Amino acid sequence: MDIRVLRYFLAVAREENITRAAQSLHIAQPSLSKQILELEAELGKKLFIRGKRKVTLTEEGLFLRKRAEEIVKLLEKTEQELTCNLTELAGEISIGGNTSDLVLQAAASLRKQYSDISFHFYIGDATDVTERLEHGSLDFAIFLEPIDPIKYEFLSLPTTSLWGILMKKDSIFAKQSEIYPSDLLKMPLILHRRIGLQQEIAHWAHTNLEQLNIVATYNVVHGSPVSFVKNGLGYFLTTRDLLSPELDSCVCFRPLKPSLPIRYAIVWKQHHILSKAAKAFLEQVRLQLN
Repeated sequence: MDIRVLRYFLAVAREENITRAAQSLHIAQPSLSKQILELEAELGKKLFIRGKRKVTLTEEGLFLRKRAEEIVKLLEKTEQELTCNLTELAGEISIGGNTSDLVLQAAASLRKQYSDISFHFYIGDATDVTERLEHGSLDFAIFLEPIDPIKYEFLSLPTTSLWGILMKKDSIFAKQSEIYPSDLLKMPLILHRRIGLQQEIAHWAHTNLEQLNIVATYNVVHGSPVSFVKNGLGYFLTTRDLLSPELDSCVCFRPLKPSLPIRYAIVWKQHHILSKAAKAFLEQVRLQLN
């Protein structure tokens, strides 16, 4: 599978039109159509559904787009790292997961010293971020501790927070200053979809997962989770650091009791060869920690 053809495929997926894709690539439309047909023949899969005005990806096409984006990004990253001037610090640093003040401060400090370094932040669920870290399209990721020391190297960050419940202010539980295990069993809950986290919450509540009334799950919430609560879907389990300092007037946050703290770490793959820029960033993180 030629990397050039993967770029052609991504252009067609992006433009949803062969003619526009050919124009953006500065090649003839018949040539592009032939390349896409040959790619489908090579894979033995139909990648596009051809309509009169646009083409749309099949299920196999959607899968290939994700993989092709990762392959092309990794190749571009590798080319950039190999061709950069080794006497100067330059390049791109990619970081996945929810970031932290310390990480941003380290990035800002490095940028002040080396203006040719740029940062790319990728927010996705834990599975997606882990996959990208494993493939090498991410240099670092921010994960919740504990971290698997066999697979990853990491630095613990000072960022800590507490689990709690976001709820309407007129809820009967809003009269309490804290939420106890017995309270959790009475709530329609909105939880992160990660099974490990759900099991940790069930363990905290001295029950099993089947006894929790989980009405909805999520992987990543863009923006505030307040709307989930305001519209009456349920009680949203979250951490205080993910909420804005000033909450909407109709909701409130109550921490779990006994407290259930969390801590984050910046993580990178064991035995992974970091670029010169990535090494400099890691050193800046260490300086910020001291």
